[in-house]
Amino acid sequence: MKILFGIVFVLFVWYLLHLLFPSSLILPGPLETFKVFVETLNRETLEAFLSTLWKGALSTVVVIAVGLPVGFLMGTSDRVYEFLRPVITVIQAVPVISWLAVVIFLWGIGWQGPVVISILSLLPIAIFTTVSGVRSVDRKLVEVMRVYRVPRTKVLKEVYLGSLWPFVLSILEVSSGNVWKAVVMAEYLCGDRGLGVLISWARQYVDVPRVYALTIFTVALGISFERLVRVLTGRVWRRWRLS
Repeated sequence: MKILFGIVFVLFVWYLLHLLFPSSLILPGPLETFKVFVETLNRETLEAFLSTLWKGALSTVVVIAVGLPVGFLMGTSDRVYEFLRPVITVIQAVPVISWLAVVIFLWGIGWQGPVVISILSLLPIAIFTTVSGVRSVDRKLVEVMRVYRVPRTKVLKEVYLGSLWPFVLSILEVSSGNVWKAVVMAEYLCGDRGLGVLISWARQYVDVPRVYALTIFTVALGISFERLVRVLTGRVWRRWRLS
C-alpha cells in the first residue's frame, strides 16, 4: 500500500511539473507517456530487454566470481592488499568516459563495451566490500584454531564463510540494483542493441515521450530484479542461519 501511495505521489508531482512546463519536448505528461509506454511493449522492446538482461546477468556473475576471491586474498594478506589496492583504486577512480574510449578503440560498437564497463564499475565495490568482510573476522579465533591445528577447510567454512555471508548478500543486492544503470548507459554510448540503444534512437528522433517510456521500463526492470535478488538472498540467509 505504501508503494502505491508513493507511485501516486510521484505521478502527482510529475503532473504538476508538466503544467509548469507544458511541452512534450521538455516534460511530456504522465498520460501521454503511459500511452507511448504501452506502444513500446512490442517485439523490438522485448529483444532489447533480453539483450540488456543477459549483459547485466553476465556482468554480475563476473563481478562475483572475480571480486570475492580477490577480495578474500586482499583481506587475509596484508602484502596482497598493499600490492593490489593501488590497482583497484585506479580502476575505481578512472572516469567511465575514459573506459568507454578504451573499449571503443578495442572492440568498436558491440556487446563487449557495456559488459566491460559494467564490470569495471562494480568490481571495486565488490572487492573492497569483501575485504571489509574478511577483516571483520575475529583474528584471535583464527589464531586459536591454528594453534589447535584445526583443518584449514574447516576454518574457511566455519569462520570465514560465516562472516562473509552478509557481505556476499550485500554485494549481490548492490550489484543487482546498479548493474542495469551501467549497462544501459554503456549501451547508449557504445552498444549495438539493448534498451540503451533504443533510448539513443529515440533521442536522435527527438521522441521525448518514448525516451521517458523506455526509462520507466528500465527503472521497472531494475527495481524488479533487485527485489527478486533481495527475496532470494533473504531466503538463503535464513537457511544459512538455521543450519
